[in-house]
Amino acid sequence: MAEITASLVKELREKSGVGMMDCKRALQENNGELDAAMDWLRTKGLAKAAKKADRAAAEGLVAGMVSQDAKSGVVVELNAETDFVSKNATFQEAAREIARVALGVDGDVDAISAAKTAKGETVGDMITNLIATVGENMRLRRSARLSVGQGAVALYLHNKEADDVGKLAVLVALEGAGDQAVLKEVGRKIALHVAGTPTPPLALTTDELDPALVAKEREIQTLTAMESGKPREIAEKMVEGRIRKWQEEVVLLKQPFVMNPDQTIEQLVAATAKETGQPLAVKGFVRFALGEGVEKKTDDFAAEVAQLSGQS
Repeated sequence: MAEITASLVKELREKSGVGMMDCKRALQENNGELDAAMDWLRTKGLAKAAKKADRAAAEGLVAGMVSQDAKSGVVVELNAETDFVSKNATFQEAAREIARVALGVDGDVDAISAAKTAKGETVGDMITNLIATVGENMRLRRSARLSVGQGAVALYLHNKEADDVGKLAVLVALEGAGDQAVLKEVGRKIALHVAGTPTPPLALTTDELDPALVAKEREIQTLTAMESGKPREIAEKMVEGRIRKWQEEVVLLKQPFVMNPDQTIEQLVAATAKETGQPLAVKGFVRFALGEGVEKKTDDFAAEVAQLSGQS
């Protein structure tokens, strides 16, 4: 068998755009012959998949699952290029399978991609094969996992396409020794709140707000007050009240509960603790909305025509 050198693997990778391990395998399967290895990759659909990797993938699905004992839960986002793919049963099952795998992985996207599915292939390979089959670029964009020692993790999926998959997923973890059935139901209600409140929460508590975000809001409010004619030192004092009001709007525990606006989430948790007779706390929450933060490519033909006209 011909020696598979690092330079040969690198050359095939540059030619095909496929990952190093797949290139090495292709060369091993074809006795180190570059052209034959390239043909092998094309036969497997891997080269085709790699060519799609630079195309924008901002559609797809968010998948979520909770363990049988409700002590842990995960949400993952699997992206594709078009919304049409999210209705594909094969794509939906892939998203579900990734969530199943993620339940048993204490790690990030890379760790999940390297973990094996029930069929024995890695999640990364499953996605690569799906790209070749469906014909669109795809990627496992992000994942999150919450767990509790005692208590319950609850999941809410909004705009569901099928079981365990939708366009928005929320996980809420409640830590406490109270009746788990009660905690699961309250956790589900809080998750529904996080999904449906007009101002999605940015943090669980005031202390957990990003300092840079607070500083930016403080500066905005200060400049707004100064534009009304107030000196900066007076404006800064006025701002403190506005910052407190803003924090109440963006901190989960301070927000009015959507199902009972006269009660904050913090008060709901306290009432549940009283009902169960055990201390209770929200340990954390995760909110994944499909495609948030991803720049979507749009074709502005009018702008292109105007640009061309200006160049003529």
